[in-house]
Amino acid sequence: MIADVIAVVLLLAIAAYACAGGTDYGAGFWDLIAGGAERGKRPRWLIDHAMAPVWEVNNVWLIFVLVIMWTGFPVLFQQLFQSMWLPLALAVVGTVLRGAGFALRKPARRLAGRRLYGAVFAVSSLLTPFFLGAAAGGVASGRVTADAKPSDHAWAHPTPVLFGVLAVATTALLGAVFLAADARRFEAPDLDGYFRRRALAALAAVAALSVVTLIVAHDDAAHVWHGLTHGAGLVFVIVAAVSTLATAWLLIRPSGAWSRVTAVGVVASAVIAWGLAQRPYLVPTSLTIAEGAGADTTLRWLGVVTLVAVVLVMPAVVLLYWLDTHGELEGLTDTDLRLGAGDDG
Repeated sequence: MIADVIAVVLLLAIAAYACAGGTDYGAGFWDLIAGGAERGKRPRWLIDHAMAPVWEVNNVWLIFVLVIMWTGFPVLFQQLFQSMWLPLALAVVGTVLRGAGFALRKPARRLAGRRLYGAVFAVSSLLTPFFLGAAAGGVASGRVTADAKPSDHAWAHPTPVLFGVLAVATTALLGAVFLAADARRFEAPDLDGYFRRRALAALAAVAALSVVTLIVAHDDAAHVWHGLTHGAGLVFVIVAAVSTLATAWLLIRPSGAWSRVTAVGVVASAVIAWGLAQRPYLVPTSLTIAEGAGADTTLRWLGVVTLVAVVLVMPAVVLLYWLDTHGELEGLTDTDLRLGAGDDG
């Protein structure tokens, strides 16, 4: 019973990281394709100011996921890092380079340095979610097993690759939706329209890729496909679909209010649907929750520590997100954006 509770905590932590960290990765994706120095000035300036208050705290969710996994489900942790070592290693490198690039590109004095660090930040924002998604796809397709050898390239298959591409698309969606909201808050209507159009394009890509992934999963990840089309998994698939339609409707409205909530609903519901579809397995169909769990005493203490963390840390994180999304951390205006863009040149 306690193992099931900790598994739910792990799933919710993954969903939280997919939404919070995904928004940051998405901002980096749009930074990557914003265009040249002149064309991309204003979008990149907005991205810098929108990410600055919260980009570090979003990685707390990733740390939480890793702690829960290696403490609560050590067998899963071992098998995952053995069979998916390459995409996970590349994701780690990408996370480090991404943080360094974002932190160093603004204080760099030379234009060449700013461009170099900006390119590192942007490219890492694309590759990191892809490899994390590929690792998740390896789990969903049952390729993370004790028999998988590091040289087997268990991630280089249809479901892992599609999970990786879908991860990039969902981060692009979240990044564009949140940046559009930031543009409205900063009184930059041109950037609001700029990112709304990109959010709609990313939403269409997410919808199309989800259908393709579901079709491929029918043969390549049969257990997960069955879970996604029946029971609780299907319920959250429907919630994700409704959230997709709601997000599209809100993005084409003048105000765009609540689009961030529905976009988060799309991603969180999809992650939860995947987790529920795997029941009772951590890795379909070779490792159940009970088989992969640690000792009961360890799980109980992990539950206590998690509860303490929720009570002490969660209110601060929620407050930080609330202050950021309500513009309380920095009073940036469109005039500031224009001045900043001019100084950057």
